[in-house]
Amino acid sequence: MQALLGVLFHFIGGFASGSFYIPYKKVRDWSWESYWIVGGLFSWLIVPPLAAYLTIPCFDCIIADTDSTTLFYTYLFGVLWGIGGLTYGLGVRYLGVSLGSSIILGLCMVLGSLIPSIYYDMFPKEGKDTFSQLVSTSWGQVVLAGLAVCVLGIWICGRAGTLKEAELCSATPVSDGHGGTAAKTEYKFGLGITVAIISGLLSACFNFGLEAGKPMADVANALWKDANPGQGEFLYQNNVTYVVVLWGGLTTNFIYCMFLNARNKTFGDYTNKKAPLAKNYLFSALAGTTWFLQFFFYGMGESKMGNGPSSWILHMAFIILVANAWGLALKEWSGVSKKTKGTIIAGIITIILSVLLVGYGNSLK
Repeated sequence: MQALLGVLFHFIGGFASGSFYIPYKKVRDWSWESYWIVGGLFSWLIVPPLAAYLTIPCFDCIIADTDSTTLFYTYLFGVLWGIGGLTYGLGVRYLGVSLGSSIILGLCMVLGSLIPSIYYDMFPKEGKDTFSQLVSTSWGQVVLAGLAVCVLGIWICGRAGTLKEAELCSATPVSDGHGGTAAKTEYKFGLGITVAIISGLLSACFNFGLEAGKPMADVANALWKDANPGQGEFLYQNNVTYVVVLWGGLTTNFIYCMFLNARNKTFGDYTNKKAPLAKNYLFSALAGTTWFLQFFFYGMGESKMGNGPSSWILHMAFIILVANAWGLALKEWSGVSKKTKGTIIAGIITIILSVLLVGYGNSLK
């Protein structure tokens, strides 16, 4: 029953992560930087402390009592991860929900598994898997094989992207109903794949941010256990750490979006009476809130399943599945040949297979 609850929580979290960009598609007459930062204010500034307030009594006291070194590194990794989050949004913008999410999340899975293990080889810590363990154990070798399959899946998805770009560039433009052309307006494979790689590299920093902020989560966990003896681990202990990590994410994205507002002269978006302001703010807020819910439910799922690596793999699998379901529903692959559609489907299946293989390797541990 606990495992089933864990799967359910991961599905909800994966659904939130795979779906968060959809409300942005309802925003009209705003530039990308304007709706991204409005949604981001909810993702990184408003919703995280609200979630912490509702789940952790006096969470602000825990942050205030935390030493400055812990806060600094937690925030710093949040800043670096924020660049990854920013480029995730750009990757989805230029590659589409389906292709962008498949490539970025595939890279995130590979790098998120390898970078921490290499780090803990250099700086050993009890209970943390190292790269040496991955190479020298049977379960670790299965995990590495799964990661290799994931790299293959990413390459196949990239191949689908180049085929799509070539076909769209040679196709006759089609009206999208909003004064532009369908599919071709934002799709830029070269730029998209570049920011996707950057996003995959830096997204791993979120794990380091949680590790750096672990003392805050430990305090929240201890306080809860004192008030609820014999109840096990605190379901929401990471909510206090999210607050500080996401401050870092906000810093990165705010600076970049303000720069774009200034360069593109789009500060007027926020008060543009020709735009449907109420709907734009509502959909941006919905996107930002939905984005944060992935972490909220991920923590709940991990606490029920009791296995961090397996939880991460399951979470990623649901995100990939949901993102690609949205990609098909939004007809992002309409107007391309059966060969191109078959290539992206093959890439998605390969990535999902790699997820299952890595999960199997962790089960052997």
